[in-house]
Amino acid sequence: MSDPQNGTEESLGRVLNAMALVHEHKTAGDDVVLLFKGTGTRWPEQLSRLGHPANGLYNLIRENVRGASCGCAERYGATEGVKAAGVPLISDTPLPGTPGVLGLRSYLAEGFETVVF
Repeated sequence: MSDPQNGTEESLGRVLNAMALVHEHKTAGDDVVLLFKGTGTRWPEQLSRLGHPANGLYNLIRENVRGASCGCAERYGATEGVKAAGVPLISDTPLPGTPGVLGLRSYLAEGFETVVF
């Protein structure tokens, strides 16, 4: 959920830590997914750029990127960037005033643990 547009080391550190955790679980053979919500829907476009410092790590875990929230991407002007990055827009949870958002309930019901960065 960190915002790449704020340009701080903190926001980059949060997305790097999220991807490092995904990589750690992936390497261990765990079922792990990365989801982008909130202002974090701006990340796929940034991470897909070859010159981005996190691009290499992003490419290592890219198959674990499940999607980005459609409603959040719309709200934060990230829809085209998400599409350009090839990340699915998910709108599985109706929310008034939005085209639907990426819900977390189904992941929790399946036994996934949620970590928010």
